[in-house]
Amino acid sequence: MSHQADIIAQLRSMLQLTQTEVQVARIRVAQARTEAVRRELTQNAQNAERRSAEITRELQRLGGVADVVSPLVGRVGAVVKGTVEQAGPVDEALLGDLTLEHQLRDRAVYLRALAETAKDSDVRQLADRLEEAHSATIEWLTTVLAEHALGGPPALKPTPVQMVVGGATRAVRLPVSFAREQVSRWAARLQQGGDQVRAVVTDTAGRAVRLGEDTREVLTTGRDAALDRAERVSRREGATDAAQVLHEARARLGALHSNELPIQNYDQLGVSDAVAKIKQLDDVESLNKIIVYEEANKNRSGIVSAAQTRHAALAQEVVGIR
Repeated sequence: MSHQADIIAQLRSMLQLTQTEVQVARIRVAQARTEAVRRELTQNAQNAERRSAEITRELQRLGGVADVVSPLVGRVGAVVKGTVEQAGPVDEALLGDLTLEHQLRDRAVYLRALAETAKDSDVRQLADRLEEAHSATIEWLTTVLAEHALGGPPALKPTPVQMVVGGATRAVRLPVSFAREQVSRWAARLQQGGDQVRAVVTDTAGRAVRLGEDTREVLTTGRDAALDRAERVSRREGATDAAQVLHEARARLGALHSNELPIQNYDQLGVSDAVAKIKQLDDVESLNKIIVYEEANKNRSGIVSAAQTRHAALAQEVVGIR
């Protein structure tokens, strides 16, 4: 009798967590980068709903009181989770999702042990299915996080608030950041005072000011043109570090010119030819440039999905999946 009570208690806890999982999956659908990811997340939500129904049926079979509160608690939990995530970067949100899935999988393992002890084959089979499902989701989330760590566009796009918190708008602060960083670096390196330090600091700060003025001068002509101009000005002034940061910002925003892409004559390629070229890329940064450029320009779903799939495969190699 004690074993059955433990099973019922565990099933109730898993039902509440599964309801949260359903709502989180629905929230993530809006963040999907590609249609393929959107379909996968929609399917994940539907699968979680089925798991919720299975858990409910087992509770009823075991004589557990029908719980009408868990679905509500799950929805509220997901809303709270989503709200809190708006104050943090997207990787922290994904780590929160991963924690939820680990808890569900670990509870499934414990549920199986309880079922074995109680000799309840129905609950044991349910626990097996739950463990398998959550293990697959853990693998997927681990891959998405690895893609994020590699610096590429992950399967999920950050919300506008997360983009700001996560630093996706760093480009607009580049002149000030460059001045502060360069002045601090030179001051710390030289540590010898006198005219030499003052000259270096004045020169560095002056170049940063000119960079900022040149950037502001062309902002009205558009973000992409402004970044392009700022990068050229940086190179002209010998600020190679700043130029590289600006180039990376342009790449992240899809603002590169087609002749700067890792695939020659990219704009002239059809979908099938572009996909074939993408499958040959082994460099993460090259894939990143293609994904963001394509999304910012023609936005052909077949090409974006192919590049995302290749990117995910490289990410899986990093974390040792398959």
